[in-house]
Amino acid sequence: MNYYLIISGLVFLAAVFGYLNVRFLKLPTTIGLMLITIVYTLGVLGLSFFDDTLLRAEAQLIRQIDFELVLMDYMLSFLLFAGALHTNFQELKKLRWPVIAFATLGVVASTFLIGTATYYLLQLLGTNVLYTYCLLFGAIISPTDPIAVLGILKQAGAPKKLEIKIVGESLFNDGVGVVLFLTLFEIASATGPAVEPLDIIELFGQEVFGGILLGLLIGWITFRLMKSIDDFSTEVILTLAAVMGGTVVADQLHLSAPLAMVVAGLLIGDDRARSSAMSETTEQYVDKFWELIDILLNAILFVLIGMEMLVLTYEINYLVAGLLTIPIALLCRYASLWLPVRIFERKLDFVPHTTAIMTWGGLRGGISIALALSLAPEMNREMFLVMTYTVVVFSIIVQGLTIERVIGRLLPHSKSPANPH
Repeated sequence: MNYYLIISGLVFLAAVFGYLNVRFLKLPTTIGLMLITIVYTLGVLGLSFFDDTLLRAEAQLIRQIDFELVLMDYMLSFLLFAGALHTNFQELKKLRWPVIAFATLGVVASTFLIGTATYYLLQLLGTNVLYTYCLLFGAIISPTDPIAVLGILKQAGAPKKLEIKIVGESLFNDGVGVVLFLTLFEIASATGPAVEPLDIIELFGQEVFGGILLGLLIGWITFRLMKSIDDFSTEVILTLAAVMGGTVVADQLHLSAPLAMVVAGLLIGDDRARSSAMSETTEQYVDKFWELIDILLNAILFVLIGMEMLVLTYEINYLVAGLLTIPIALLCRYASLWLPVRIFERKLDFVPHTTAIMTWGGLRGGISIALALSLAPEMNREMFLVMTYTVVVFSIIVQGLTIERVIGRLLPHSKSPANPH
């Protein structure tokens, strides 16, 4: 596999599609890149009826890329760290209990609601699937994608409190969602003795709490090192080393690297940490460096998502199931958020229609596709991949394009102030 050729091709497409978006469409980067890539991919598919040379070349390129490996093992840590670095830690701290509830209880409840509803939907459509595999699909679809959410919410004008809730939930719930998926995957693929409940709790606890503790340690060490010097280039490299080294350590210790990077990013990006560890020049360079990393990886990721269309298995019952899953996913997300919102809304002064806005603003993205791609063939992988792709495309394009209008309709007098970083 020629890695340089593949990366060059992806960066070239991301640059061209990004230019077309900024020059003509002027949509949020995430939506614009994915929309242009899908139109381009449909064009390649249409051209294949006359000459399939380009289709075969591009399909071969996509099949050479292990999307799950690229996103989960390489890109995700960088993207989550960059997102957390620009999230206001003090604001998030005030809302820590609802964010924790959304990212844990909400994800677990959503997984079981979507899994159960999908099981009965597929039965109605005449497709017999094991309930465990439907629960895996629930775990795939339940986490909202911070990568998609962060880019779009910046332009949506959500009130600051609401934005912090949605972004904070997205940063943490994908880590929890990945751990939940891996736990269910272990149960579904077990061929030896049955997996005991204690084993599940131990695996879940090790991944989640171990990841958080590792993130605290990495964030603290990086902060102390940055505080002891004043050299912007070295401090930028220190943050890069924290992400790369931290991800390797998390993988070796079987801890959640996504959660570790979120916690480390929040600690290093905290206003108090910035003021005591970074000069004004260092802060500018650290922010701009991670902003550029975020933009570049986002561009490549959403071009990849759009091009995955080339290797999907198109069957009419898969597409019907995917379309019917869209309202199921939205209703189950609403139901999973309803109780935590009711518990915390009075004490923490939630804005009106919080549940509805968080439901529509909870976008799915690359993480869901990566998890679907990691399913074994016997787990109805091709069907669940098409269903996942359908929900993700609807989520990013339809929900992403209309979230600003939804917020404006439900909260006509609200407008979020600019981000402090």
